[in-house]
Amino acid sequence: MSPKPKLDVRTLAEEIVGREGGFVNDPDDPGGATNFGVTIHTMRRLGLDLDGDGDVDVRDVKSLSRDQAVDIFLQHYYSAPRIHMLPEPLQATVFDMFVNAGSNAVRILQRLLEDLGHDIAVDGAIGPQTARIAHTEFESLGDQMVDAYGIARRNYYFGIADRRPASRKYARTRAGGKGGWIRRAEEFISPRYHLTDEQFRERVSSWG
Repeated sequence: MSPKPKLDVRTLAEEIVGREGGFVNDPDDPGGATNFGVTIHTMRRLGLDLDGDGDVDVRDVKSLSRDQAVDIFLQHYYSAPRIHMLPEPLQATVFDMFVNAGSNAVRILQRLLEDLGHDIAVDGAIGPQTARIAHTEFESLGDQMVDAYGIARRNYYFGIADRRPASRKYARTRAGGKGGWIRRAEEFISPRYHLTDEQFRERVSSWG
């Protein structure tokens, strides 16, 4: 039997860039100006003054290239948070969520592990404890754990939209269907766990 190919993390990062799209400066988005999923806040934290004018502003965000975004994701959203310590099948969805929600991506995983009966610190950081418990549960649950994490992601998005009406446009389209947040989460969930259109409409009916 040939060895299983190693996870291609750069390809994952390029796929995330594709999901994020290009430049956006939506006043309803707390992330502010964003290009390829990299926010102005991230660029300021990293000191990415691309035009060399002494500050990091919207012009710098617009100047960010796709390749630069990929490199930022690999270094600061995959390697730095130590996503490589998790079971390989979980890494793609946690990586994608970390780009979208920062350390909340890890908290979602830790709360899931807590719900599975483990005494674990919900601190948003992947360390030996989180990695060990995640591997233990993955050995038991297999791909069901990936689905469980994806469903928890979806619930996280719904929770934000429940609390913040301005964010509902990211979870529900103007036509009333699944918005980008929900579709993004369901890319990592087995089809049998996707919400039907009717289930989705029922879930968001309280939004008016």
